[in-house]
Amino acid sequence: MSRSAVPNAPPESFSAPRRPLRRLTLELFGIVALKIAALTLIWWVVFVPQPKPDVSADAIAQRLAPTAHAPPEA
Repeated sequence: MSRSAVPNAPPESFSAPRRPLRRLTLELFGIVALKIAALTLIWWVVFVPQPKPDVSADAIAQRLAPTAHAPPEA
């Protein structure tokens, strides 16, 4: 058996694997960027339209005031 199982390859073939890694890296960064954009859009749609609570003194006093009970009907 021969020790060199691979025939003499030109030196250019050794630099070829770098291109797929670069492409894979760009695709992964693209997927991550799209996921971040999608999560931001979902957050904006769900949480931004919520009304802000009224924190004025009158609103707090009304919320903390005891409720008036109606007399029971006989």
